[in-house]
Amino acid sequence: MPVNLVATPAASLHPVPGARWGIAEAGIRKANRKDLAVLLLDQGSSVGAVFTQNRFCAAPVQICRAHLFSVENPEIRAMLINTGNANAGTGDAGLQRALSCCAALASQLHLAAAQVLPFSTGVIMEPLPHERIVAGLPAALADAREDNWANAAQAIMTTDTVAKAYSTRVTLGGKAVTISGIAKGAGMIRPNMATMLGFIATDACVPQALMAQLARELAEGSFNRITVDGDTSTNDSFVVVATNRAQHLPITSLDSTDGQALRGGMLDIARKLAQAIVRDGEGATKFITIAVEGGKTSEECRQVAYAIAHSPLVKTAFFASDPNLGRILAAVGYAGIADLDQTRIGLFLDDVLVVRNGGRDVAYVEAEGQRVMKQSEITVRVLLGRGQAADTVWTCDLSYDYVKINADYRS
Repeated sequence: MPVNLVATPAASLHPVPGARWGIAEAGIRKANRKDLAVLLLDQGSSVGAVFTQNRFCAAPVQICRAHLFSVENPEIRAMLINTGNANAGTGDAGLQRALSCCAALASQLHLAAAQVLPFSTGVIMEPLPHERIVAGLPAALADAREDNWANAAQAIMTTDTVAKAYSTRVTLGGKAVTISGIAKGAGMIRPNMATMLGFIATDACVPQALMAQLARELAEGSFNRITVDGDTSTNDSFVVVATNRAQHLPITSLDSTDGQALRGGMLDIARKLAQAIVRDGEGATKFITIAVEGGKTSEECRQVAYAIAHSPLVKTAFFASDPNLGRILAAVGYAGIADLDQTRIGLFLDDVLVVRNGGRDVAYVEAEGQRVMKQSEITVRVLLGRGQAADTVWTCDLSYDYVKINADYRS
C-alpha cells in the first residue's frame, strides 16, 4: 500500500492551454489497459529535458537527446509515451523501431520525425512491438484534449499503484498561469537526474534558451533527492514544457521576479511528484526524510544522506520498526568523508535525540525510538558538525513485498 498517498481527483488537475494529452489501449504488453499516450504541443512551445546518466540508456533516450540537442534543433511538437516495454538493451533494432514510431506520429501530424520525442518504460531487453504502437496512434490522437491529465497519469504507470499528477497556479505579471505535471515510478528509482518518467507543462511564456536550465534546476531540487532502491533506470526522462500561451511578458531570466515565481511553482509540483514516487515505492510502508546538516558542502550532506537511504540494513530496520540506529551511524561512517570527526556527530529520530557527540545520548531510551519507528512518516536528522551546509533526501523502507514485486515483475 502507498504511504499516505491518494490520486489527485481529475477535477483538481488544471488544463494547460496549448498542451493536449491523448490516451489509447495498444496492447503493448497486456490487454485492456491504457498503455499509450501522446502529448501534442501548440506551435511556439518551448521544451527542456534531462535524461538518465546510466551509460546503458534506452533507445528512446538516445533519440530524445538527438532530437532535442541536434544542430538543427527543430521545434518539438509532440511526445509519444508507451508502457510495458522499455526498449532498452535492444541495439540498433530498438533504435529503428522507436524512430519508426516517431515517423508514424509525425506523418499523421504533418510534422518532421525530429519534432517528436519518444519515451518508453517497462521490461528491458524485449523487442518493442512498434506495430501495436503505430496501430494505436489514431485512437490516441482522436482522444487528445487539454483536460486529459488524469488519464495520462494512468497511462504511463507500470508497477505504480497510484497515478501521480498535481496542478497549481501562479501569478506572473498580474496574469494567472497554470502548471500541471505527471510522473511514474515505483521501483528502479535512484534518479541521477530525474525520475523514470516525468512531464510538467505550463502555459507561461519562457523562451527556448531558458528551458534546459529550468529542467536542470527542477530536477536537482526534486527528483535528484529521492531513492527507492538505489538503481538508476535506463529510461529516466524528465521533460518541462512551456506553451507560451499566457498573457504576461516573456520571462528573460529565472532569477527575475516572475522567473522565481514560476520556478517556485514548478518546483512545488516537481517535489510533490518526486515524493509521490517514494510514497508509492514498491512494497513501501514508510516514507522517510533524511536531513543532513552541518556539512562543509551540500554535496557531502547528500552523500551521507544517500549512504543512509541506500543501506539495506537501515531500510529493513525501518520496515521492522526496529530502532537499531547504530546502522545509521555505520552508514554515516562509510559514506566516504575521509576527515569525518565522529565525536561531533549528532542524530535525531524526529524529535528524539539519539546520539550526541558521537555516542548514545544519556537521556535516550529505546522506547522513544521505537515509538517514532512505528510511524508511517519519519524524519532522520544527522548533524555532522563540520560547517553550515545542509541537504535532504527522501526514501522509503525495504519490505518483503519489494522482493515479491520484483521477483514476479516479468510474470
